[in-house]
Amino acid sequence: MKRFWSLFFIMGLVLLIMAACSNDDSGTKDAGEETVTTGGEATEEPTESGGTVKVGVLASLTGALESYGKQTQKGFELGLEYATDGTMEVAGKKIEVIWEDTETKPEVAVQKATKLLEDDAVDFLVGSSSSGDTLAVLPLAEEYEKIMIVEPAVADSITGSEFNPYIFRTARNSSQDAYAAAAAIAGDGVKIATFAPDYSFGWDGVAAFKTAAQELGAEIVVEEYADPAATDFTSNLQKIIEAKPDYLFVVWAGANSPWNQIADMKLQDKGIKISTGAPDIVALQMMGPLVGMEGFSVYYHTLPNNPVNDWLVEEHKKRFNGEVPDLFTPGGFSAAVAIVEALEKSGGDADGNTLIPLMEGMSFETPKGTMTFREEDHQALQTMYSIRLETVEGVDYPVPVLIRELTPDETEPPIMN
Repeated sequence: MKRFWSLFFIMGLVLLIMAACSNDDSGTKDAGEETVTTGGEATEEPTESGGTVKVGVLASLTGALESYGKQTQKGFELGLEYATDGTMEVAGKKIEVIWEDTETKPEVAVQKATKLLEDDAVDFLVGSSSSGDTLAVLPLAEEYEKIMIVEPAVADSITGSEFNPYIFRTARNSSQDAYAAAAAIAGDGVKIATFAPDYSFGWDGVAAFKTAAQELGAEIVVEEYADPAATDFTSNLQKIIEAKPDYLFVVWAGANSPWNQIADMKLQDKGIKISTGAPDIVALQMMGPLVGMEGFSVYYHTLPNNPVNDWLVEEHKKRFNGEVPDLFTPGGFSAAVAIVEALEKSGGDADGNTLIPLMEGMSFETPKGTMTFREEDHQALQTMYSIRLETVEGVDYPVPVLIRELTPDETEPPIMN
């Protein structure tokens, strides 16, 4: 009997000690909760629900591609609002967005991405406006094991030779552009010249177009590349005139476009038809001489016919003084939707290794219709548009008018990783 009461007494002491420990601030935390220290005070945040998901977005908010960066920014913010029904929350977690300007300089992009990953501890990266900036940052996504949504950079190498499994791209790539462009003009015996800026965007664009056009029987008679910062393209265009092509296919990005000089040198009067992708509105305003040109479009706000695009156009006009969404606005929107969809699938878990298998093959609705991340290289397959530039009353630039939609199957690029 004494032994029984001794054991009872000892068990009571153990229970008292455990109770004291459980009430001690320095003791263990409850299951499913995480201690976050801020300013020397500890607060409890649940990991299964609650908390914050941080997204770091790299964009050219100044510099040569500033307009592209700001289009992406507007689209991304609207996309988050649309995908979360205005709550800015997913799976019980708030979404915080941190913007960084790459200045369209790869070394700055790396500095800003490192700051986002280390100082801000972001869960996702998004960006960037320049393929050069993006290629410089890709290894950091793999090093830190964070998902990076590439938008709007298009270089094939991003989901090709430089691919890593943490990279997913909502932007189309150069090969998707090329297949759309080639379908518009290439055929047996057609002679084509190409003209592009002398960096990865231009090289990849021409290489992809060349492959697609040659598959359709066309001959590439000359390839000309110019300094992307140049303003005088006379020598390049003169070499193209001398090659006597049937078509000049132009790959270009940025404000210093060659359209006025192409018109001044009267290439079309010399029997050379011009073909290109319909660019953003600022660039379209310089394409008056190209009315009647047939080419392709990544996006123009009147081309898609779906409820998501209707919402984007209406809300963009409301919030930005009647302005319509531009070329890269739906890309930013799509990147935001992809993040929210992925987090819904994971229950709010932003771990890169958890998300990869959930995002491979994932389809989601965007202003361009359904996009799907291809499992093999994480490139989003998407709709593009065959268009003709036409004059429309009340619009001060040539408007891309739909000839037909180019389905994701038609513009599916080769797997290059």
